[in-house]
Amino acid sequence: MPVTESIGRRQCIPILYTRGTHYEVGFDIGHTFASLIQTFLKSYSFLHEEFLPAYNTCEGRKAYEDTLDSVKANFPQYVDEIQGTADGAKVPFHELFLLHLDNIILNSFPSNEQKKQPTGCSSICVNHKGQEILGHTEDALTETLNHFYLVSAHIISDKPQGRWNVTEEKFTSLCYAGHLPGYTMSYNHHGLVFSINTLCAKNLIPGKTPRQFITRALLAAENYTQAMQVLKDEGCGAADGCSVNITFLGQEGERIFHNIEMAPTETANESELSEVTARPGEHLIHTNSYLRLPINTANIEMLRSSEERMITLQKCKGPKCENDVIKMLGDNSNKEYPVFRDAGFVRTIAVGIFDIVNRTWSLYSDNPKKNEVLAVLPIVLKNK
Repeated sequence: MPVTESIGRRQCIPILYTRGTHYEVGFDIGHTFASLIQTFLKSYSFLHEEFLPAYNTCEGRKAYEDTLDSVKANFPQYVDEIQGTADGAKVPFHELFLLHLDNIILNSFPSNEQKKQPTGCSSICVNHKGQEILGHTEDALTETLNHFYLVSAHIISDKPQGRWNVTEEKFTSLCYAGHLPGYTMSYNHHGLVFSINTLCAKNLIPGKTPRQFITRALLAAENYTQAMQVLKDEGCGAADGCSVNITFLGQEGERIFHNIEMAPTETANESELSEVTARPGEHLIHTNSYLRLPINTANIEMLRSSEERMITLQKCKGPKCENDVIKMLGDNSNKEYPVFRDAGFVRTIAVGIFDIVNRTWSLYSDNPKKNEVLAVLPIVLKNK
């Protein structure tokens, strides 16, 4: 019996505060959460049924090595973080790196039929006077339930790191066990607040940048221009896809929320992007399907779930406040494809509500319609 089934849904989100180099921060994460990481790796079905068998083939190993070489060239500091986590948790580096490759390593096996959907997530941005809200459900395979944590890290480097020449990072991010920060919901000390929705492009490209490295790099962005530069990843481009819901607390002028869809492309050495905005009086909703980019998609069941959740969320005509967002993200009226998922092989493991006006991040480990908030974290910005 999986650990998640035997202990049920826990009302618990552990948090680690850590400071150091990229490797040291990774090591602290691995050392502190070693049990969670080890248990997750043992129970994660995709790793054992899909990724490791692919890794042990010539085609899969080439996809692994090509992608590792690419991120070592462009983002060596994040490879160091993963190595630190592996060392701290006493687990193999290649298993953690396979988590970040995700389905990229299966690209050489087009006949491979996936039996499960990896992740989901629904995001809502509300932009009204006094109510500037980004809400997000974090959905993942059942094995991920109770296998996540918050990392609040301050990284200072003695020389510029990676292709964007970063010397300092300070952020708080919800992390799946053993994964880099940045691929769920996060904020940084420059005032960047964002959430991620997985998008499943059919044609993935080994040797390009995995989305989890791109969203990890987002945590260093100081402004919207830099964030778009990171997502575009000019000179390489994304290997797989996602959408990013984003705003900056310190931006000048009126509040603007952005949704950017990102997709891989074989015709250019950069990501394909499409952006829409929510200005005052408007809102945005995104789940797990491409709404604007004409991308062939995989994972038909995830697409169906995404479409059904979108129908449910759109029934709320113009959400205007935090309570509206909580009701929408806690909705389970569609029994087969609920917004908040508490059964089946995909679960909602956490819900986050960013209150941009009051600069807080509220976190729930259960349905927010039926349960009190578990933690309310202040969004702490850099002193200018």
